[in-house]
Amino acid sequence: EQIIASGLTTVATQKVLPFLTDYERENPIEKFVIGEPKQKDGNPSEIEQDILGFICHLKKMFPTVNIVRQDERFTSKMAFNSLIQTGAKKKIRKDKAVVDEISATLILQSYLTSNSKPVV
Repeated sequence: EQIIASGLTTVATQKVLPFLTDYERENPIEKFVIGEPKQKDGNPSEIEQDILGFICHLKKMFPTVNIVRQDERFTSKMAFNSLIQTGAKKKIRKDKAVVDEISATLILQSYLTSNSKPVV
């Protein structure tokens, strides 16, 4: 019902497109939700140009899949704090892949929550 987000895996940047191609063979992809990093004042983050380049490649490889953007401000901090709250050891909290996976899940959950239909 697309109401709960969960992490799939963390993939190195250079392996994302091949990973998605392989993944799509077994699982139809309806939509890509891509984080939109912004500074505190709402202006785009410096990495936005790299993300736009990635989106261009993504559109070429998956022309029929919708791409949406979701504000990702503070998700890394929220992910790190959730690791602290769950009692994760320092080694896990410093693992960027773990923090990235939790951040991605938070971005997706935020998207799902903001686009959910009200229950009547």
